[in-house]
Amino acid sequence: MPNRGFTYGETLDRRHAGLTVLARLCAFTHSTELQWRERIAGGLVTLDGRAAQAEEILHAGQTLAWARPPWEEPEAPLGFAVVHEEAHLLAVAKPSGLPTLPGADFLEHTLLHLVRKRYPEADPLHRLGRGTSGLVLFARTEEARRELSRAWRDHDLRKVYRAWVTGHPCADAFTVDAPIGPIPHPLLGTVHGACPEGRASRSDAVVLERRPDGTSLVEVTILTGRPHQIRIHMAAAGHPLVGDPLYASGGGLAGAGLALPGDLGYRLHSLRLEGRNPASGLPFAFFCQAPPILRMRREP
Repeated sequence: MPNRGFTYGETLDRRHAGLTVLARLCAFTHSTELQWRERIAGGLVTLDGRAAQAEEILHAGQTLAWARPPWEEPEAPLGFAVVHEEAHLLAVAKPSGLPTLPGADFLEHTLLHLVRKRYPEADPLHRLGRGTSGLVLFARTEEARRELSRAWRDHDLRKVYRAWVTGHPCADAFTVDAPIGPIPHPLLGTVHGACPEGRASRSDAVVLERRPDGTSLVEVTILTGRPHQIRIHMAAAGHPLVGDPLYASGGGLAGAGLALPGDLGYRLHSLRLEGRNPASGLPFAFFCQAPPILRMRREP
C-alpha cells in the first residue's frame, strides 16, 4: 500500500542566497531536473507558503518546501519487540532490514514510525544501520533525552555488538582506532569510511570463535558512535563483515564502490546496552539475544 506522502522543508541560509529554486532543488540528486520542474509546475513546491517558480531567486531566511505524493516504499520487516518500558525510557529490538529513521524511499517502513504509533513521544537516541539488528534506546521525556544524550557524548553508555567477520584475527583481543570521515563515493558524493582526516574513533574487539570456514565471530565494544563504525573498523583491521557489500579490507569501498550504506548482506547485532537510568540514577543493562549465525556453538 502507498504511504501518506510527506512534505519536506528547510529554512534557507546564506549558502542558498542567490540560487534559483530549481538550482537548490537539483542539489537533491534523488530526482532529475525534469522531475523537479514537473513538481514546481504542478504546485508541489512552495516558497514562504506560496507556489514557487523555477527561476525565482532565493534569499536567506525564506522557507522552501516540497510535497512528495504518496509512494510505494521498499519492503521491510514491519515489527519490533519491546525489551524494556518505563515512564522515561524505552528499549526495543529492531530486526535486520528495517531502517531506524526515514531516508531515501523509506518513511513509514521505519522503526521510528512503528514505535511512535505506540509511543508518540519516543525520541531515538541513536540509530542502527538498516542491516543491523538489536537494541535501540528511546527517551520518552525531555529530561531523559538530555541526560542520555549527555551520557552518549561522555561515553558513559557501554554498547556491545556481535559481528560476523571474514578471516581469523591474529590476536584474541584488539583495538581499532582508525579515524572515520567522508570518503568519495561515485553515486552519493561521499560516504563514511576510514579516513586519516576523519574524527577520532575507537572499537575494542574480542574474538569469540574462529570458524572452520575461514570466518570469525567477534564481540565489539564501541567507545564512539560514528556512522557504520563497526563495519568500517573491522574492514580497516583487515576483517570486513561477511557479506558487507560496501566496505573492503582497509576501510575503503568494496568492488566498484557502487553499493549503498543501506544495502543488506552483512550480519551485525546490537547485543547489550549499559548505562544509568536518567530518572533514578541506578544502573541498567539491556540485552537482546543475537540471531543464530551470531551465536557461539555452545550458546542456546
